[in-house]
Amino acid sequence: MRYRAAPFAILASITLAAGCGEANTAPSTALVGQLDVSYSAVKFWEVGASAAWNQLATSLEARHPTDATRLYAYLSLAQFRAAEAAGRMQPHAPTSSAIGAASATVLNAFFRADVAEIEAALDAQSGATPWPGAQHEDFTSGEEIGRAVGAAVLAFAAGDRAGLADPGTPPIGPGYWVWTGGPIARGLYRARPFFLASDSQFRPSPPPAFGSPDYLAALAEVRTISDTRTPEQLAIATYWNVNQGPRSAAAMENLAVELIRTYHVRDAEAARILFLMNTAAFDALIGCFDAKYAYWFIRPPQADPAITLPIGLPPHPSYPSAHSCVSGSITGVLTAAFPSEADRLAAIAQEASLSRLYAGIHYRFDMQAGLALGRSVAALAWGANLDEVAVVP
Repeated sequence: MRYRAAPFAILASITLAAGCGEANTAPSTALVGQLDVSYSAVKFWEVGASAAWNQLATSLEARHPTDATRLYAYLSLAQFRAAEAAGRMQPHAPTSSAIGAASATVLNAFFRADVAEIEAALDAQSGATPWPGAQHEDFTSGEEIGRAVGAAVLAFAAGDRAGLADPGTPPIGPGYWVWTGGPIARGLYRARPFFLASDSQFRPSPPPAFGSPDYLAALAEVRTISDTRTPEQLAIATYWNVNQGPRSAAAMENLAVELIRTYHVRDAEAARILFLMNTAAFDALIGCFDAKYAYWFIRPPQADPAITLPIGLPPHPSYPSAHSCVSGSITGVLTAAFPSEADRLAAIAQEASLSRLYAGIHYRFDMQAGLALGRSVAALAWGANLDEVAVVP
């Protein structure tokens, strides 16, 4: 049986002029192709259990959308702590099997209709050719550790307060987000962070004053793009809307898997990178929604109804851009892990951010503030003492 992740697009590294005006288009760059794993034949010691299970998660959430940010944060937490626990055993339990069992336990909770498929993947891992020098019968000891860690992570996740805090209703007046009366997205507003000392730790300065020259220039840029949107800009806006957001994280997760495999990162270190990446994204969204509901800033098409939208308008305020917060945090961690990829990762983050400008739903200053917030969280996460973060029994 084959589990196939959604393909990562061929992305153009496009940048706009610093202010309003014509776009500058650089040559497009193919970033990563389609990833494919056959669980019936894969050698987990060759491709890495962390990457393989992350890819299965991406396949599952593509078929059954779920809260992608929570999914990957707790999946990677389970993988990381399971790898640590296996390494502490004397003699050491297989890291690969501990990661596999922890992953299966978490995925079973998020995808209850797919338990048989998930357990079949773990069975396939158990039956795969063992890594050199290991004994097949060792798998059971790692599985026991992984199941226990996975259960502890799920218990920890149950107390994260995600989706519980009510941001209230927006102020009424010029420059404020216009509420239509429907549900207001809570995101990770006031959820329990992994690294942040407070939700407002990296809160950006206020956006330009509504009606000011800086604001009007930013609004005019959105309108110009709306009036002249190219097929390439439309494709970028659509791609990132589908592959990064509250119900999908396929683009960045596939990118991380590709880098881990390209650089032959060992399982324990791959688990650490994925943990830092996904929990930094979690915290970046906490900070992002803190700022959104501190400022309640108006969306561009609410200020100028002539701005056209190729995608839906999200049910929360504009400033800062959540896509940019996530892109900045994830690429910030990946840049620290893979410094030779810095330019490429910066281009990816920029494109993901620009996609919301191309879509007409964000200003450039939304992008800039979001990327800065995300990168600040990434730096905080990368330098953290992980013995003190999200400790599970």
